[in-house]
Amino acid sequence: MRIAELFHSVQGEGAFTGTPSVFVRTTGCNLRCWFCDTPYTSWEPEGAQRCWRDVLAEVLQFDCEHVVLTGGEPLLQADVVPFTHALRDAGRFITIETAGTVLRPVAADLMSISPKLSNSTPQAATAGRWAARHERVRQSRELILQLIADYPYQLKFVIDQQQDLEEVNRYLAEPPAIPAEHVWLMPQARTREALRAQNEWLAPLAAAHGYRLSPRLHIEQFGNVRGR
Repeated sequence: MRIAELFHSVQGEGAFTGTPSVFVRTTGCNLRCWFCDTPYTSWEPEGAQRCWRDVLAEVLQFDCEHVVLTGGEPLLQADVVPFTHALRDAGRFITIETAGTVLRPVAADLMSISPKLSNSTPQAATAGRWAARHERVRQSRELILQLIADYPYQLKFVIDQQQDLEEVNRYLAEPPAIPAEHVWLMPQARTREALRAQNEWLAPLAAAHGYRLSPRLHIEQFGNVRGR
């Protein structure tokens, strides 16, 4: 497994916001969202290759029930399969954060899926070949439906502009129906100031549609810094 960082903090997003968690952040992503807040796992990949057993041993040193496997795209790495099953055997609660473009037979107590909207595609002028590749692979409804059939799940949509909500509504209107209570809207923001500004208009829109507003507690508390 190529690991960018491993640390203890609190979950900042979704259903378990505020929950103390150990984060295992893998390096490597098949997408290139222009607003990626962890470029060291995608645009400018960092991190060493490590045996999954060594990563497991480090995680288990923390007296912490919740483990979050994130990235990058963690499901790109084959060793996440034995790693997550070993975590389950050790009694850990496993959240996997994924864009929903890859399937592997992992163990997970919550599949936190972030389908990438068209607002994520980078400009060709700056991203080169990645713009077309990103647009081609950014969303696979078939794979996402398989994930939500196999695991407890939440869907997190990154919202940059108000019109992005129209795309979310169209996505959720396609059969089969996805209950609104599984849907979280998350503001695209990498600073406290931008987060507050986005939430002012996004919060009432989320409530009006019956969706949940995902906080970004780690940005509120620490700013967009590594290891937090």
